[in-house]
Amino acid sequence: MSAVMSPSSSTETAWRELHEAATIPYKKGGSFAWHFARGKLGRDPVFRGLLERGLIGAQHRRVVDIGCGQGLFASLLASMSAMQKQGRWPSSWLATPEGADYTGIELMPKDVARAEASIGHLQPAPRLVCADMCTAALPDCDLVVILDVLHYVDLEAQEGVLRRVRDALRNGGNPQARLLLRVGDASSRRGFAISQWVDRTVTRIRGHKVSPTWGRPLAEWTALLQRLGFRVQSIPMSEGTPFANVLLVADLEPAA
Repeated sequence: MSAVMSPSSSTETAWRELHEAATIPYKKGGSFAWHFARGKLGRDPVFRGLLERGLIGAQHRRVVDIGCGQGLFASLLASMSAMQKQGRWPSSWLATPEGADYTGIELMPKDVARAEASIGHLQPAPRLVCADMCTAALPDCDLVVILDVLHYVDLEAQEGVLRRVRDALRNGGNPQARLLLRVGDASSRRGFAISQWVDRTVTRIRGHKVSPTWGRPLAEWTALLQRLGFRVQSIPMSEGTPFANVLLVADLEPAA
């Protein structure tokens, strides 16, 4: 049972605790891994946004994180679970999975190595798979998270990934199965251009080759997901940044 915290400062205090707890393991992965984790979790509004909007439910226990990088989402899930067990969960936040069954898929071997060195000790142990998202096997699941990675493959491949995500969610049998997909809205030319420039810069800093990218306007992303059988809600997710990022909350419709 979660404890009631003071309404005004409880979420701020809880978020600071989560930030600290989720990033500490990355000291094991080296200076770059730790600083990257602290900056990403502290500055990117999507992680706190998922939590405060109640988009990750206790029923979403089997999680697949596509383009997981160094596994920061796995560490955050574990820290959230620990805080709830300790009775320090804010009353205004919905419960998240206890002991999530996490599978992370990442193309870049360096990121997978940092993840294994940093969070490989977590229990239950995260599955970290070095593979291409276009061909990697997706286990049956309740929740799929894809943050800022689909634009690395062409439009046909994007649809292929989303079809396989839909099938994995449907095979999981959870009536509340969900995809959380953050994309850039290509119809917002300035914000999309800035986000692409930053993305290329960060890719170089992480020691990876910069590849071509393929964007879509928000209306096209929404139409694609609806065609694949999802009910879609779009939420702006670039607060405090100059980007044009949008979080698409895609809930699987019942099979016909």
